[in-house]
Amino acid sequence: MLISILLIGISLSMDAFAVSVTNGLTLKNFNVRHALWMGLYFGGFQFLMPLLGYLLGSTVSHYIMKFGPYISFALLAFIGGKMLLESIKPGEEEADGMAELRHKNLLAAAVATSIDALAVGVSFAFQEDLKLLPSCLLIGCTTFVISFGGAMLGSRIPKLNGKKAGIVGGIVLIGIGLKLLIEGVFLK
Repeated sequence: MLISILLIGISLSMDAFAVSVTNGLTLKNFNVRHALWMGLYFGGFQFLMPLLGYLLGSTVSHYIMKFGPYISFALLAFIGGKMLLESIKPGEEEADGMAELRHKNLLAAAVATSIDALAVGVSFAFQEDLKLLPSCLLIGCTTFVISFGGAMLGSRIPKLNGKKAGIVGGIVLIGIGLKLLIEGVFLK
């Protein structure tokens, strides 16, 4: 059972990994603290969402999951679109096109990339031999490590100029949103 939960954690963390790599690539003055924040946000939500899904069981979660792909897409498309616009038309705050770490953006990305963990939590409600808290903790810790590593990896990729990095980052986030939308709507 432990190996299964670890594999679930790894698969759930792939979108968070991609967002973390993008953030590592595009953040101005990137440092380890940024990577820790990403790990905490993404890992924390990947820990909390299965718990919430478990509590919701099969009642209310059906309605939430029905709109999950749309919510994920909207959040990531908004963040990615904003990043693209800031890169194409620099404002006073980010004239070089590089992004600042914003907790509201991390929060939105963490929610968007962890909605599928809500569905996993619902499935947990129907598994009698599952130890809920250790399972959710393993998923959260796995995502923390993978997100932290992704951010560090992204920061090591040779920097594009600020505008190009912002454009690439925005496109990647919109692409992840589209992937989640397509998977959630068309590939059920």
